[in-house]
Amino acid sequence: MKRSTLSVFVSLLLAGSTSLAMAAEKEPIQPIQPAKVSNPPLVELGKKLYFDPRLSKSGFISCNSCHNLSMGGTDNIKTSIGHNWQEGPINAPTVLNSSLNLAQFWDGRAADLKAQAGGPIANPGEMAFTHTLAINVLQSIPGYVADFKKAFGKEQIDIDMVTKAIAAFEETLVTPNSRFDKWLKGDKKALSKMELEGYKLFKDSGCVACHNGPAVGGNSFQKMGLVEAYKASSPAEGRSAVTGKDADRFNFKVPTLRNVEMTYPYFHDGAANTLPEAVDTMARIQLGKKFTADENAKVVAFLKTLTGDQPNFKLPILPPSSDATPRPTPFEKK
Repeated sequence: MKRSTLSVFVSLLLAGSTSLAMAAEKEPIQPIQPAKVSNPPLVELGKKLYFDPRLSKSGFISCNSCHNLSMGGTDNIKTSIGHNWQEGPINAPTVLNSSLNLAQFWDGRAADLKAQAGGPIANPGEMAFTHTLAINVLQSIPGYVADFKKAFGKEQIDIDMVTKAIAAFEETLVTPNSRFDKWLKGDKKALSKMELEGYKLFKDSGCVACHNGPAVGGNSFQKMGLVEAYKASSPAEGRSAVTGKDADRFNFKVPTLRNVEMTYPYFHDGAANTLPEAVDTMARIQLGKKFTADENAKVVAFLKTLTGDQPNFKLPILPPSSDATPRPTPFEKK
């Protein structure tokens, strides 16, 4: 009798967990999965390179300068600051969960993280170096030569190895275990009544047509200003700059909404300073809808539940330059 009762109890538990899993699968958003590291030496090398300003001409700008991992993977300013204090043309998207994007950059000009990693190094408005000079710097640092040999099995460094290592590190920058993820996985106490109402509004209003999947975005290109024209403060033309097609003008990669409370200001031009402002604008120009103050507050409350575990690791100690390492020229006027 006891065994029979236990069997029924176990069956009910399994049935309950199965029904919860099925319910989660029906949602347009899926939980973020933790990163799986298959090559620790490669990831550790990529971490060092990500934080190393010696990959820039000035010796002052690193990947972390514009994609600060203490600030949601971005810089929290309208447009980023490049070499010689140049004003960037576009808002820096977060690097967090960027491995889930269908492509990189707002216009999708890089197919993946590896292709993206080499761009800023050689961009005169960003790190303003060349790949050749960056490799010369790394090759002159004994600690890096040893690190590359450990990760790749050879001491001769090339830019393909550099971008592969940076990409491997960036692939670990996922943010699982948000309160919304916990709710998706069956913890029905993870969200408040207001947050759940916000999620319902988010779905019923049509936001999920673009903001869906594990990253809550990042998996499609969409026109900015679908219902009402958007007056951008940035000259960026979007996807048309890559495809050359006028039909792609002002089509941008849909940004992820993961950790969105941390990644202000919003949009490709950084024009929206706050989440309520961003929600109001997107409802109006993309959906043709005007949220009430109460509805806006509910959607914002839901969006804040998407903040997950932030990257947590030991800060890398960068190998010291050798006497042969070229010194940076931060104040050179050329």
